[in-house]
Amino acid sequence: MAAGDSGPMTFDQNETLPGGPDDDPHANDAAPYGGGDPYADYRTTDLPFTDLVDLADRRLGAGVIAANDEFFAERENLLVPERAVFDPERFGHKGKIMDGWETRRRRGADAHHPFPEPEEHDWALIRLGAPGVIRGIVVDTAHFRGNYPQRVSIQATAVEGSPGPEELLADDVKWEEIVPPTPVRGHAANGFEITDGRRYTHLRLCQHPDGGIARLRVHGEVLPDPSWLATLGTFDLLSVVNGGSYEDASDRFYSSPTQIILPGTSRKMDDGWENRRRRVRGTNDWVRFRLPAQGAVRAVEIDTAYLKGNAAGWIALQGRNGETGEWFEIIPRTRLQPDTLHRFPLRAQAVVTHVRLDAFPDGGVARMRLHGSLTEAGLAALTDRYERAEV
Repeated sequence: MAAGDSGPMTFDQNETLPGGPDDDPHANDAAPYGGGDPYADYRTTDLPFTDLVDLADRRLGAGVIAANDEFFAERENLLVPERAVFDPERFGHKGKIMDGWETRRRRGADAHHPFPEPEEHDWALIRLGAPGVIRGIVVDTAHFRGNYPQRVSIQATAVEGSPGPEELLADDVKWEEIVPPTPVRGHAANGFEITDGRRYTHLRLCQHPDGGIARLRVHGEVLPDPSWLATLGTFDLLSVVNGGSYEDASDRFYSSPTQIILPGTSRKMDDGWENRRRRVRGTNDWVRFRLPAQGAVRAVEIDTAYLKGNAAGWIALQGRNGETGEWFEIIPRTRLQPDTLHRFPLRAQAVVTHVRLDAFPDGGVARMRLHGSLTEAGLAALTDRYERAEV
């Protein structure tokens, strides 16, 4: 496919990419870089699952814990949150420096067998920052135009605790193939829809036989261990790492509302949720979240860190118990200060499954925390989901 054509469609485990290397070994190449914007001919398409949380987000604690080869470019680049950067003039002692994970060229056994055997491949082990159910994966080969892998495959497993590479590669660990060896395109976002519905903690990304991958994104739904949350007692019911999720919002112009519920504090202005300037009187911006299960909220924190001239002017918080429950007030319309942490102890606990944050008339919020605990019914429902998703 020529550079500039439409990007790869999302496909499931039983499909192969049209024009694969069995038909033409260079069918999926991108054109050599010709100057100017390196993303001008980048191939992508609409991938609906990318609205979900990236379970392999470094900010959630994800890591690339091992790789068999990283001769040209380090494995850790796979999980850098920002998109890959290309500098055509940057070379090192080993060759072109690429912003991704790149292995050396594999060779065969001898001069009469110069190519590697079909089963030979390179691999990297990824620890998900938040274990959960994977709905889609993006293997991004940005800037790898003629040096991307011929095929990729991905396996997944669920191993609790803090296993190292030796434990994960042991013979008794069961790996499920969630993406079979499949052709990918160079300099493109290669999307894979995953439908098995199981909960995983680690991935093994394979390049067949070798090559480079710029970024890996693993989108899905966080499914926390309910026994751990029960042990904690009081925790942030809305945090991504505890299974909170964003459902909908009035505006996603500058950033995803998911950033409001990331762990830690905001480190710069674009590390929260900011919307465009609202011009229609009588309207306001809003975002709706779902808790991992029914919870009792006892205190709320709303932080406008680094939002100094563009924080929300006022906010209000509502809650709902169940999909069809009536919305009720948790925090009335309240003035916010820029670049400030605001704390709201509640006079009575609010039992909710969903909350809606309204910003008046517009503006940003860096973080929101809902401190409380799961109800007995909420813990039972989360435990049921957890057990049904176990591998």
